Amino acid sequence: MTRKVPMGAAALILAAGEGTRMKSALPKVAHRILGAPLVRYVVDAARSAGCDRIVVVTGHGAEAVELLVDGEPCVRQEKRLGTGHAVMSASEALSGLTGSLVVLSGDSPLLRAETIRRLVDARETSGAAAIVLTTVLEDPTGYGRIVRDVDGRLEAIVEHKDLTSDQLSITETNTGTYCFDAEVLFTHLTRLGNENSQGEYYLTDMIALLRAEGLVVDDIAAAESTETLGVNSRVQLAEAAKVMQSRINNEHMLAGVTMTDPNLVWIAPSVVIGRDVVLEPMTFLLGSTTVADGCTIGPDSRITDSRIAREAVVDSSVVTGAVVGVGATVGPRAYLRPGTVLDARARVGTSVEIKNTTIGEGSKVPHLSYIGDATVGKDVNIGAGTITCNYDGALKHRTVIGDGAFVGSDTMLVAPVTIGEGAITGAGSAIAKDVPAGALGVERCEQKNVDGWATRKRAAKKTDQE
Repeated sequence: MTRKVPMGAAALILAAGEGTRMKSALPKVAHRILGAPLVRYVVDAARSAGCDRIVVVTGHGAEAVELLVDGEPCVRQEKRLGTGHAVMSASEALSGLTGSLVVLSGDSPLLRAETIRRLVDARETSGAAAIVLTTVLEDPTGYGRIVRDVDGRLEAIVEHKDLTSDQLSITETNTGTYCFDAEVLFTHLTRLGNENSQGEYYLTDMIALLRAEGLVVDDIAAAESTETLGVNSRVQLAEAAKVMQSRINNEHMLAGVTMTDPNLVWIAPSVVIGRDVVLEPMTFLLGSTTVADGCTIGPDSRITDSRIAREAVVDSSVVTGAVVGVGATVGPRAYLRPGTVLDARARVGTSVEIKNTTIGEGSKVPHLSYIGDATVGKDVNIGAGTITCNYDGALKHRTVIGDGAFVGSDTMLVAPVTIGEGAITGAGSAIAKDVPAGALGVERCEQKNVDGWATRKRAAKKTDQE
């Protein structure tokens, strides 16, 4: 059983920044990795760690960000005057809080729940006023540095722009992740100043302030430096996505999933995959998708918010908001749109589009068809080129095809229309009236042959060319 942080621990997520280096109309924390916004990764990590209270500080693009945090309470930092000011903005929302308060950055999607638990454990055990998460970077440019006293204890955090020439060589950096004694933090917030190159209130200054009062301040190192990566540019977004892709894929492979090339498989953190699943290259599994045991997905497939039952196959296809039944096959180059349900052993083949339709057990739509707003029974065969004409320009209408029916190639089913059980439609028919069970529905104009027409046409063309 996973141990969680002590009851009473809370998390404050700072997500107010614009992220000018992203060069985007979107707030920085709304940018996505594997389909999920950056801030959601941080919220989910805090939840997984067991924080029983989460508050998000928003600012730039607040409305958009607040829609992404799954109902967690938000406070707005109307004037963005630094990280210390962001915490001040949350003072009222966290009024009366005791115990541990974890402060997290909304642009750090790789932080693990285990690390949050380590921070809280360290503070609860030591009784420290603050614990800082640190890491060592080969290139610390842009990051605040960890300054230690002669005994090696954390003395202060100095922002990059305020570093002295002697401090520039320090490679141990601040990650922007902290655990504070909440009462101590809010008692001292008003003592933060803004006498720095940015004129901002730095939360990092709290460390030196607490030390000066003789309070215990300590630090722990992140297990891996990639965990602390903040996203401030599109380049860093791609770097974080690569780390997340590898992390997620490794977890699935260790749990019994085969990937022929893990570098070419992308899986959202919310996806659930069973054992003995094979994921071929260029496979994307996104949203609330579940894939049951024994499936084969790909190559070149994208599945979003869908359920794929055991032993199903999805080959080179797009599946969105659909259900694929036990042993069903999809593709290649099929498109299952929202509301599609394939029952057990149904088959949807090449260049087929299905929308808001149930395809019954054992039924086949092998190729080159559009089936929309329909109910298809069991053991039905739908010939190539079949189209349900479901839209009259104002309303959508349903088509019903009974068990065991056979729909001939190039049939237009003009809804609303019902094809009875065991009925057959002739190839090339436009069926606008119900076909009774066991009947044959045929709609064709009389074929006329004009003798010699083709020969005369070719001769006339040859004369014109001469």
